[in-house]
Amino acid sequence: MSEVKVNKISPRSGTDVTLGDSGDTFTIPSGATISNSGTAAGFGSTGEVSWDTTVKTSTITGVAGVGYFANTTGGAFALNLPAGTAGSSIAVADYAGTFQTNALTITPNGSQKIGGIAASIDLSTEGQSAFFVYVDNTQGWINVIDSTSNVRGNDSIVATGGNTVTTCGNCKIHTFTGPGTFTVCSVSTSASNNVVSYMIVAGGAGSGAGGGGAGGFREFKSPVTPYTASPLVGATPITVTAQGYPVVVGGGSSGQTCNSAPSSNGSPSSIFGITSAGGGGSAGFGSVPAATGIPGGSGGGGTRNGGPRPGGTGNQPPVSPPQGQNGGAGYEGGTYGSGGGGGAGGVGSNAPSSAGGPGGGGVGTLINPSSSFGTPGPGPARYYAGGGAGGSRCASGPFPGGFGGGGNGSGNVAGYATVGTINTGGGGGGNENPGGVGGVSGKTGGSGIVIIRYKFQ
Repeated sequence: MSEVKVNKISPRSGTDVTLGDSGDTFTIPSGATISNSGTAAGFGSTGEVSWDTTVKTSTITGVAGVGYFANTTGGAFALNLPAGTAGSSIAVADYAGTFQTNALTITPNGSQKIGGIAASIDLSTEGQSAFFVYVDNTQGWINVIDSTSNVRGNDSIVATGGNTVTTCGNCKIHTFTGPGTFTVCSVSTSASNNVVSYMIVAGGAGSGAGGGGAGGFREFKSPVTPYTASPLVGATPITVTAQGYPVVVGGGSSGQTCNSAPSSNGSPSSIFGITSAGGGGSAGFGSVPAATGIPGGSGGGGTRNGGPRPGGTGNQPPVSPPQGQNGGAGYEGGTYGSGGGGGAGGVGSNAPSSAGGPGGGGVGTLINPSSSFGTPGPGPARYYAGGGAGGSRCASGPFPGGFGGGGNGSGNVAGYATVGTINTGGGGGGNENPGGVGGVSGKTGGSGIVIIRYKFQ
């Protein structure tokens, strides 16, 4: 076998060099490398690319025959396409799964087209990859392969369900204002990322003469979902698995149409086997048992009959941290005031000699800062589970409900008593005037709410 050793082969004339004749075979031995510093033509099918594994984080000037991995984590940028000729190809892939947050813009060269339009396009789908082949001047670059399957190891939860779903940074937030199912489709490969944050607020109690107790409030904050939680954070941690979790959102109970009788408790809310108890019903001003507030998530306000009667006990059944506080006591004599319902963050006030007792305050959390539910402020937090204020037989009112959805109490002026705010678990405002212009009807408690927050990227 003869051997030729040279450093360069150049054509004798023109620009083409022909190696061998038709039917010849050239063998590249094991360990040898062929480096292409120019343009390779006629090797394999049209439209193939070689992938550049140097990850790009800023605008790319593309080269035909090359695929690029684009990382837009730090911000959006562009891939400027080369001048296309028939059979040219170029490809790009979402390196970090961030195109949905910061899009990659594909810009044609000069007046050339992408899919028949001489304009830029944006790749804005998480995990997207695209493969373009230049066909002709009519259609220009045509995307022949487009993948959004995002096949990669999952380090976060994928889930569905809720009346609204929002995002905050790397967290996704599912809000349930009514019953439903929180369905975990897949979980993270990291166990710590499968611990979710949640807030569960039960329905508030409607009022009688006393203020309705707020629905029980329970919250847990996962270490992987940073936000400012309420002072009551610390319920049971929950690690989710791929399954459906039924969600119960408790309704507020109706106000008592005859305020000599107590109102009923609100309904409980639950998920993950964690339950918040409905707010305790408020007292009427009839017999002694009826004059005592009813226990619940937070206790209902007491009224009077032969002496002041206590409010209902909160945090029933007992949990830690407490899901609510006691209701306030009524006042015997003078204006015959009734106590305020307890709130998650404060006891209902005892009725003073001249008015109904204010409702106990709720608590604030930023588990869902963009929520339209809950009472806004002070500060950026949304507040939940305020107790309803008590009514007064003679004084006019209004008497303030607890901050966080508690209704105002009323006396001898019509219209002052108000309902607990929906989807806050607030107690209804009391109304003790049995037949005067204030009317006899108590007010409905506010329905509850359930919010789940988890790391999704």
